[in-house]
Amino acid sequence: MQTQTTIQDKLARASQEPGVYLMKDATGKIIYIGKARNIKKRLASYFKNSGQSSVKAGILATKISDIETIITRTEKEALILESNLIKRHRPRYNVVLKDDKRYPSLRIDLKDKYPNFSIVRKIGKDNALYFGPFASAQAVRETLRTINKTFKLRKCKAMDFKTRTRPCLHCQMDGCLAPCCLDVDPDVYAEQVNEAIMFLKGRTPDLIRKIKNQMESCAQQQKFERAARLRDKIFFLERTIEKQIAVTTDFNDRDVFALARSAECSVATVMSVRGGFLSGTRHYSFAETISTTEEMMAAFIRQYYERHPSVPDELLVSIDLEDADLTAEWLGHFKKKKVKILQPQRGEKAQLVAMAIHNAENELKSLVASRSAEIDLLSRLRNKLKMERLPERIECFDNSNISGTQAVAAMVVFENARAKKSFYRKYRIKTVTEHDDYAYMQEVLKRRYNKGEASKPYPDLLMVDGGKGQLNIALAVTRELKLTEEFEIIGIAKKDETKGETRDKIFKAGRANPLNFGKDEDLLLFLQRIRDEAHRFAISFHRKRRKKISLQSLLDTIPGVGHKRKAALLRHFKSVKNIRAADPAEIGALPGFNHSVAESILKALGTSNGT
Repeated sequence: MQTQTTIQDKLARASQEPGVYLMKDATGKIIYIGKARNIKKRLASYFKNSGQSSVKAGILATKISDIETIITRTEKEALILESNLIKRHRPRYNVVLKDDKRYPSLRIDLKDKYPNFSIVRKIGKDNALYFGPFASAQAVRETLRTINKTFKLRKCKAMDFKTRTRPCLHCQMDGCLAPCCLDVDPDVYAEQVNEAIMFLKGRTPDLIRKIKNQMESCAQQQKFERAARLRDKIFFLERTIEKQIAVTTDFNDRDVFALARSAECSVATVMSVRGGFLSGTRHYSFAETISTTEEMMAAFIRQYYERHPSVPDELLVSIDLEDADLTAEWLGHFKKKKVKILQPQRGEKAQLVAMAIHNAENELKSLVASRSAEIDLLSRLRNKLKMERLPERIECFDNSNISGTQAVAAMVVFENARAKKSFYRKYRIKTVTEHDDYAYMQEVLKRRYNKGEASKPYPDLLMVDGGKGQLNIALAVTRELKLTEEFEIIGIAKKDETKGETRDKIFKAGRANPLNFGKDEDLLLFLQRIRDEAHRFAISFHRKRRKKISLQSLLDTIPGVGHKRKAALLRHFKSVKNIRAADPAEIGALPGFNHSVAESILKALGTSNGT
């Protein structure tokens, strides 16, 4: 009651100026951030008993304990501040575009003398050109394959320039100009780069016309071999166009946005149209949010272009944004030119929006059906394990070592049958010096669960890899920490084919024999998938640690290389292989190095390599 009084007081004292408001729960954690032209009016709207506001009010009444406001001079400043605060705090009920690595992009740095394309999953602020995102890894690989077949750009890495002495097979097959070892005119290479960029920007018809003019010019000059190669390039580009879908007749660039919502989740769909051709469709899903559809669309568009800075001249949206002008102004700041946001009602553009809506609704149906299947699987797993509650959160532990050396452990987390990689944890074994898998597991479980309230959330189901022995260790730890009532524990052991076993085994406390899954083999496969993920995560951590230690040990043997110089070498070159391939001048140019030290480093590494 006191909380409600406090909130009402803050609502009454709220400013009518533009600004940002932060809603907090009882622990002080920010769970929602919003902006408003009039803070007082916007906050009051959340507690009205009508429409969407009633849904918000129902959530806010139980979750919100405090409201903080920040006044800004303009609504644009409020928008920028809201965006920055959402990225920093990632509130539960905001629309937050996850760090999704499903959609790769192509990168090219035109500052390089001989630039080439590479596949990346993160857009950097390095003034390089980025194209995408592409709908899948397969799509970006096919696009890169097309570029490599059509344009004679280098395929090798920059480090190969220092070691390669003769052209590779790509050059011999007339697929590369081989600037790594041949004297290539930068202007000739730049022409190939510009043509590839035209292709990626959807300017293929313009590119074909340009190449046709070049072909005709070569034919008139009786350069028939050159003309034939240009003819083949035209044929390949025309076949590429035939595979694309033409959706507009004005051949302009635009992105089309649509939203589909349900009680469980929401889906935002983006269709990219370049040069009148549909270049890709991507879907983004969101869990619970208290934003209206208009707020959600505006927030998604802003976050989308913060991550993918290639902004077309025109955006088509399925709903009318309440702050469309402000969002367009903000996007224009990125693009350095005017951006239009339209909600078309008829014609080709309206058909594009209808197509995007249909795709969003179809993706939402698929997502809801998938989540329904996941809940069904968890429900059957609960029945099979005779658990009191649904195993919504599952934690699995595994160890990794080689004869007791560099022992590590890993924990993976699955929530609602899906991997939650942000909750994964890696552990270096600290207290056990001998090779003892049981002791490793005991140490790790205690480190995970002995922190009292800070250890929460607890899992609904704890799974350890190793069978009965590891299960008994887990049971002993939970008894010691008085956590026996908090979650269920199972152990998983690999099948022993020498004993005629055909399935992995699941052990539970109080049972001498493993559980019989019978026809519910999909439940066993699900638990195996979690175990395999823990195994993969532990092994990858162990390998990375071994590699790092091996690398550091090798550098430790070099005279004149202490901790600071070793760190500088690793930071700059990443590997011993790259250090060996470097010039003495490049090493000597690093801070704290000189030519004499560089020579001694290369000499020591050469000796260690047997040269």
